[in-house]
Amino acid sequence: MPTVELRFSAQPEHVRTARLVAAAVARRAGVDEAVLDEVRLAVGEACSRAVGLHRSHDITAPVTVVLIEEEKAFSIEVGDAVPGPGSDTSLPGRPGDAIGGRGPETDADSEDEMGLAVISGLVDDVEVRSATEGGVIRMSWPTTPAVAVP
Repeated sequence: MPTVELRFSAQPEHVRTARLVAAAVARRAGVDEAVLDEVRLAVGEACSRAVGLHRSHDITAPVTVVLIEEEKAFSIEVGDAVPGPGSDTSLPGRPGDAIGGRGPETDADSEDEMGLAVISGLVDDVEVRSATEGGVIRMSWPTTPAVAVP
């Protein structure tokens, strides 16, 4: 069940707000304090990636961040609206496209790959999906159940 959903215009200055909200909700969900910096950094990378994709493809739709509190995990989904491979509106050079469908690698592709590598280094449970309606990076962290104090 979504705990919090953020939508923001693809402006770099909004990434900081997403990081702060993600860390606050993660703390409330029971993510270990030692991991909160990793949550902040991973969300910052994922949001910066989405902002960059929107700006490079002239997409005005908002970037979405969904913070999901589950029984034993806390997940964050960062979504962009850049059409993925196989769609009629597919844009050339969309990161995640099949090799045959991509044009020559650009600096933006290299930056995108580096951002995904940073996220993968910060988060053990990460999934990157691309579809006709856009892409999503889903990251999850374990939570510690709240201890009731008598």
